[in-house]
Amino acid sequence: MKTFLFSCFFLLLISCNQKSYESKTIQGNAIGTTFTIRYISSDTTNFESKIDELIKAVNKSTSTYIQTSDISKINSGDTTVIADKYFVEVFKKSERIYTETNGDFDPTIGVLVNAWGFGPEDAVENLDSTKIKSLLKFVGFNKVSVNNGKVTKKYPETYFDFNAIGKGYLVDVIGRLFEEHGIENYLVEIGGEIRARGVNDKNIPWRIAIENPNFDGSRSFATTISLNNESIATSGNYRKFRTTDDGKKYVHTINTKTGYASESNLLSASVISKSDCADVDGYATAFMAMGLEKSKEFLKNHLGLRAFLIFENEKGALETFTSNNFNN
Repeated sequence: MKTFLFSCFFLLLISCNQKSYESKTIQGNAIGTTFTIRYISSDTTNFESKIDELIKAVNKSTSTYIQTSDISKINSGDTTVIADKYFVEVFKKSERIYTETNGDFDPTIGVLVNAWGFGPEDAVENLDSTKIKSLLKFVGFNKVSVNNGKVTKKYPETYFDFNAIGKGYLVDVIGRLFEEHGIENYLVEIGGEIRARGVNDKNIPWRIAIENPNFDGSRSFATTISLNNESIATSGNYRKFRTTDDGKKYVHTINTKTGYASESNLLSASVISKSDCADVDGYATAFMAMGLEKSKEFLKNHLGLRAFLIFENEKGALETFTSNNFNN
């Protein structure tokens, strides 16, 4: 699971220097990472302040790292909270992706994210199979519901963690801000998750590069792609892991069925779609839980998604897999 908000596989924006009268750039920090926004418009609106307001609003709704947020209150058992539009939309998207992935994507995994030491709460000491089994009882998006902003949980201990979809969702919220102002050509990137619409100042679709998962910290690129009114999100497990005394690696993507975090040969998953960035953010996380072969099967039945997967073969070398509809 991503921890506020993990996207361990970064995307490099590729664009030429743009003339100030043709395009504008906004950069800053949000939700523990950086963001870059490029848009083409004569609109003189102060988008910086509006973006700051949106970041605060989404954080107040869905950040598990803010004790007074709606999600933190709900997680602590406060049944008086009426969730706002941000929480409800993320909830509904999560519910749909949970169903589509047969539970491989499940934001109620938060209790185990915390137990393994990847979340805002204290880790569980001496975590063993018995303790994991007891915590799995509280996991399952089929055990929660929301009606008119009122969240109902079968078990009070169920802990929501929208970090695996939240970064992409914030990208969408900011993107919609530009659309509300009639801006058709823009790119919003937060920590590697991207929503692109229209074209850049060269009148061609926005192009980005996908990085290789280099363990030594160096940077190289696996491929470059164009985004045609699309969103892209990437999840990876090759940097975010912890090593136990016996040398075992436990990655941040926790299997929602077993409760364990274990390493697989799928190192990163980049998912592209014309849908919202929150959606592809969720799918990318699900793929890391599914593993390579199951992800391939999922893509065969979801032709609205295209994907670029990087995995380690039996000889320890990197290989790539692209969905049939993938193109650069």
